Amino acid sequence: MAFIENYDFEFLKNEAENLVLNELEQQLASYPDEICTCNDCVVDMAAFALNSVKPLYRYSLLGGLYAAEALNDHKDYAESIRNAVAAAIEKVRQNPSHD
Repeated sequence: MAFIENYDFEFLKNEAENLVLNELEQQLASYPDEICTCNDCVVDMAAFALNSVKPLYRYSLLGGLYAAEALNDHKDYAESIRNAVAAAIEKVRQNPSHD
């Protein structure tokens, strides 16, 4: 029996993903027609940004509340999200995922 079959990982979530996607949406809104927003480019932006920020995993609803509170208490983390997204947008803008 495989390891993953012995445990319930369904609710294991990285809250940083939601934060990055929300920030990505906000920042892309300020780039009308200046940057490619095809699926490949946007997903690459999200991946680049997520690889740059500290993960914020949770397993339960209570963990999600803790993650939200941690974000409010740690403005440095919110700033790291903004900076990572901005850098990811610029990287993909200069090197789009397509020809």
